[in-house]
Amino acid sequence: MDHIYHYQSPIGGITIKSNGTALTSLCFDTPEHCTDTAPKNAKEKTLPIFELTKKWLDTYFSGKAPNFTPPILPDTTPFRKTVFEIALSIPYGQTMTYGKIAAKIAQQKGLKQMSAQAVGSALKNNPIALIIPCHRVIGTNGSLTGYAAGLDKKTRLLKLEKTNKN
Repeated sequence: MDHIYHYQSPIGGITIKSNGTALTSLCFDTPEHCTDTAPKNAKEKTLPIFELTKKWLDTYFSGKAPNFTPPILPDTTPFRKTVFEIALSIPYGQTMTYGKIAAKIAQQKGLKQMSAQAVGSALKNNPIALIIPCHRVIGTNGSLTGYAAGLDKKTRLLKLEKTNKN
């Protein structure tokens, strides 16, 4: 059974979903970002996974790097999972380009190159925002391109991390 929890962040509401033990979705409450609506049988409930996620979010929005990651279980393809794993390795307050992620994947797979656009497409479909920090991925020239929740949120998140880098 799916469970949901609502969190109010300084930059807007967030809906969190879980299978009961791991996070399956974390998205901002905007039509562009929260596209998968909760199943009719989803129950709003306080669970240990939601308490842990709330602690992570409270720490993050207080301007500190959380020192743990709640259990996550994104329902995704193997390629997207690879992209998400690399995104998870980007330290708080730092960024990485789509091209660098593509190059890392190409190297892992023994390919000459990998498409940065494919990386962008994978990140666009990130079901667990913030925790899988796709907001830390930027264009080659440093531009803030692409963020399903909107570039205004990406800008605010990066500013929060840069201002409070620890």
